[in-house]
Amino acid sequence: MSPYFWLHAVNGGWLIIVSLIMLTGRGSFLLAGYNLMSENKKSQYDTPALCKFMGKILIPIAILVIISGFEALQVLWFWIVGSAIIVVLLVFYVVSFYGNRFKKEENT
Repeated sequence: MSPYFWLHAVNGGWLIIVSLIMLTGRGSFLLAGYNLMSENKKSQYDTPALCKFMGKILIPIAILVIISGFEALQVLWFWIVGSAIIVVLLVFYVVSFYGNRFKKEENT
């Protein structure tokens, strides 16, 4: 194990705790940007669906953080693949959020 394994394990553990809070649909106060919106703008979004989506995004990131603490995986290919996975997940999140995926449908 890497000398920093416990640091990775603690950080990954916190991310898993945050993802579990998000998966319950009640973690909107943890979403940067969303919690700064006005109440009028927040009402346009499906908050539980957004929180559950973020929880699903955080779990693979947390697992990658924990795995990165193992010394056997301190190789360049792991960092390249892990970084690529994180970038893809974050781009997918940004595209999903700024698209209309989480907007509530208006019944007019």
